[in-house]
Amino acid sequence: MRTNIKITRRSMLMASGLGALGLGGAFALGFGAPARAETPLATLLSRTHVHGLAVDRQDPHRLLIATHHGLHALDIDSGLTMQVSDHRDDLMGFVAHPVEPGAFLASGHPARGGNLGVIASSDGGERWVQISAGVNGPVDFHQMDISKADPAVVWGNHGGLQRSRDGGATWERVADAPTGLIDIAASARDPERLYAATEGGLWVSAGDARNWQRAHPAQAPVSFVEVTADGILHAFILGEGLVRRAEDETAWESLHPGFQDRFLLYFAADPLTPERVFAATQHGELLASEDGGRSWRRLGIE
Repeated sequence: MRTNIKITRRSMLMASGLGALGLGGAFALGFGAPARAETPLATLLSRTHVHGLAVDRQDPHRLLIATHHGLHALDIDSGLTMQVSDHRDDLMGFVAHPVEPGAFLASGHPARGGNLGVIASSDGGERWVQISAGVNGPVDFHQMDISKADPAVVWGNHGGLQRSRDGGATWERVADAPTGLIDIAASARDPERLYAATEGGLWVSAGDARNWQRAHPAQAPVSFVEVTADGILHAFILGEGLVRRAEDETAWESLHPGFQDRFLLYFAADPLTPERVFAATQHGELLASEDGGRSWRRLGIE
């Protein structure tokens, strides 16, 4: 039985009030200025909203935050953020390369409007270049991921699921996206395997992205899905909270059921210390955990 709850990342942001910021409100708060300055995390999160997270492979004390107004870096120890690049594009899709430090792919909207297609950075997010328009593009991937099993394989969703086998340079449309798609995650074990978080549960496709079976028995909305480099599948299920299991196993572990009115929208694990994880909620909060997600603290709080 499918749930009748409508849940998307965009609707979550609108419900929290952050989605109504728009460009005008953000520029009024200073995002139009070219100069880069340190900004407290709480101030940044009050001005924009988060679209993705990644722990900096070159500096594990830095958390990279993809936002409606470009890429920012949080110094986790001080709680201060800084704009990484002068580009203030709306990075709706953002993913770190699983092997190459400082390499990222992204998609979304340029500050001037339109779609970005697929853009790439190899210098920590300082400079970006469009590497492909995608199929029927320029695409605007709100969901995208790089396979940790084979980083040449990249997945995205725009007018259907698209796949690249050459690191994002060329793309093919593979299939329609699952109904009510919220997020996707590529397997760390099999480059052809894809997970889909949807309004009706968590699904997995073994190869063609056309045939799907349930990866978790719950038929509730799943607000994110993420696979870490060590092959651990994480998801947030409404009514159950944060859960995980190894890709090669079937038993799920409940990590933290008590999030009250919070949903985790975005999730990132430290690639060098997988039990060190970070998450963003629909209320514009950033959380950190040192024990894999069993206990959390809020970042940016004095």
